[in-house]
Amino acid sequence: MIRNIHIGITVLAAAFVASGCVSSGTFEKMQAGKNEEIMTLQQQKADLEQQRAELAQQKYQLEVKSSELAQQKSELEQQKSELEQQKSELEQRSADLEKQNSAIQQQVASLEQQKAALLEASQQRQQQYDALVQNLSKEVEQGQLQVRQYKNMLAVDLAEQIFFDSGRAKLKPGGKEVLKKVGEALKGYESKVIRVVGHTDNVPLAKSLQATFPTNWELSVARATNVVRFLQDAGIPPERMVASGRSEYDPVASNDTAEGRQKNRRIEIMLIDKGLTDEMEKTIN
Repeated sequence: MIRNIHIGITVLAAAFVASGCVSSGTFEKMQAGKNEEIMTLQQQKADLEQQRAELAQQKYQLEVKSSELAQQKSELEQQKSELEQQKSELEQRSADLEKQNSAIQQQVASLEQQKAALLEASQQRQQQYDALVQNLSKEVEQGQLQVRQYKNMLAVDLAEQIFFDSGRAKLKPGGKEVLKKVGEALKGYESKVIRVVGHTDNVPLAKSLQATFPTNWELSVARATNVVRFLQDAGIPPERMVASGRSEYDPVASNDTAEGRQKNRRIEIMLIDKGLTDEMEKTIN
């Protein structure tokens, strides 16, 4: 454009000179003024080109920045989504832990109750044991019987020789006196089932006795039954008692010695919680 203006001015000035309208000096001034205008326009053009280049650079930078911001926005949105997912998972875990904590607290409370119940039951058994030993202290001291705790049961072991003659199931008078005292002591345990078990050694019965008791099985059961009948006559309700025999198959000592065989020949009276026997019957049924 500037080039076209310059050409136009030159042509116009030549025309003026040719026609004699202006002097040579005036023409030169006009040409100098126009040249100055041209330089000004060229400078303006250069400035505009510079501004254009700067604007193009700024535009590029803005586009780059916009792209970076868009990338950052996408990453932030992804992070936000991940954080929301983590928050949801943490809330779920928190809810699960709350449930677990509640269940554990319930279990702890239940175990504390069981512990308290077991402690109370243990203390009660100890009191029952102490009371039974005290009531039968004379007989214990004389070696006629032994009182012991066995797990959650109480047991009274009666020496066979005090209650029965060898190979016999009939109670001896002296044994009845001791058994009567035992019966009086057992009356107070109304919540207990009384299990009477006969035990023998492994020596076979004499042939003269085998017509009545073919084996030690029959002898052990007969002795336990006679003890139960005596305790019933002494006032203990029969529905609280069970009679059984173990023959020689539950020894407490070796049958290889006379002393061991004597220990094995015994009547065992066990006091069992009624709740425990009911649970055993349910299991069997």
